[in-house]
Amino acid sequence: MQKERLTAFSDGVFAIIITIMVLELKVPHGDDWATLAGLAPTFLSYVLSFVYVGIYWNNHHHLLYACEHVNGAILWANMHLLFWLSLIPFATGWMGENHFSALPTALYGVALLMPGIAYLVLQSVLIQAHGRDGLLARALGADVKGKLSPFLYFAAIALAFVAPWAPRRSMWAWR
Repeated sequence: MQKERLTAFSDGVFAIIITIMVLELKVPHGDDWATLAGLAPTFLSYVLSFVYVGIYWNNHHHLLYACEHVNGAILWANMHLLFWLSLIPFATGWMGENHFSALPTALYGVALLMPGIAYLVLQSVLIQAHGRDGLLARALGADVKGKLSPFLYFAAIALAFVAPWAPRRSMWAWR
């Protein structure tokens, strides 16, 4: 398979993920600021997820650009990444609907952690296929940030239960 087919398929999945997320933004029933403000948690979770998926799309684009060929392992590693990214709309919607409460926020953290792990797997498979001294391996370098990120996600997941994000009760009091 040519890498362009993999890129086109992946781009389509990224577009669908973003489309599903935006469809979760419901039109408010009312015409005042208070009604619109009630959508703040849902909108904020959408913005966070949009940026997150956008970063993955951008990084994925550059990763596949440096790729010369694909094989079965690369296809499956890519599907693994796309699977975890496809769960972000669900986690985003649940967290926004529940005003960043502990369990939905922790699940959102898991939904962010798993694509990070899958991306590291994809990088590893691509480097294996293209050689440790290939363009891709040189471009990625040590990738300290990528290897450190899962630990930060684990910490954030735990903090969702210990120290919930912001003072939710006062922040969303207008609702």
